[in-house]
This record gives sequence, C-alpha cells and structure tokens, in this order.
Amino acid sequence: MLSDEESLTHAGIRVTAVRMLIWQQIRHRTEGIFSLADLEEQMPTLDRSTLFRTLTLLSSHHLLHNVDDGSGSQKYCLCHHDDTRTCQGHAHLSCRVCHQTICLTDVKIPQLPIPDGFEVEETEYIVKGICPSCAAKKHLRM
Repeated sequence: MLSDEESLTHAGIRVTAVRMLIWQQIRHRTEGIFSLADLEEQMPTLDRSTLFRTLTLLSSHHLLHNVDDGSGSQKYCLCHHDDTRTCQGHAHLSCRVCHQTICLTDVKIPQLPIPDGFEVEETEYIVKGICPSCAAKKHLRM
C-alpha cells in the first residue's frame, strides 16, 4: 500500500500541506461514505471552498468517487483500484429515512451488456431502503 504522499503523487496531484492534511483525514476515516459537511465538522480550521476544491481534485484524479444517493447532498467514497488504476466500483446501501449511506466494498457492480460504441465513464449502484435502526424505530411507533 502506498503512503499518503505517494498515493497523491502517483495520482498526478501536486502535494501541498493542506491537500495532505485533507487526504489523510479522508483516507484514514472509519466510515466509508462522507460529505463536504462531514469534513467541515472534522476540520473546522479549513474553509469550505478549500475543502470543496480538494474534494473535486481528488475525485478528478480518481482517488475518490462521487456517490449520488438521492439525499440531495453530494457524498464521496474512496476509490478501490485494480492494477490498472481503474476505480473498481462497488454497491452502496442508502437509508431513505436517515439518509445514511454505507459502502458494500465486497459487492462489485455487475457487468452490464453495453451497446457497441457507448463509452462508459462511471457506474453507480445504490440500493435504497430503510436501515435496521430506522426500521426498528418505525416498528416501535406502530
């Protein structure tokens, strides 16, 4: 596994102190999915625009991928790369009640038959429903 600095350099990103600080915070998170607001809360000394620009940069260099879980808030997840540096997509579960989204890193996105000539740029696989915590609360109210 590459070090934090090596992973940025290998992706073609110029390493700065702020980028390194943000990348370390992201890379060593215990939860897989996060939003800009989550980072703002965890890194209150950095301004929103710096965080947003860095997330955009990391995403454009395929270190992060965007997760549109339907909550209205852009979320991000670490890319898991194969030997060709291609981000290996995986499935996500999203709760319609609390809007928590979790990565299923061991569940790969199935290959779909794509018509000739169509160039796939990204694929998302989101399973939406109600998480166990919200389901338990719902059943308690009944």
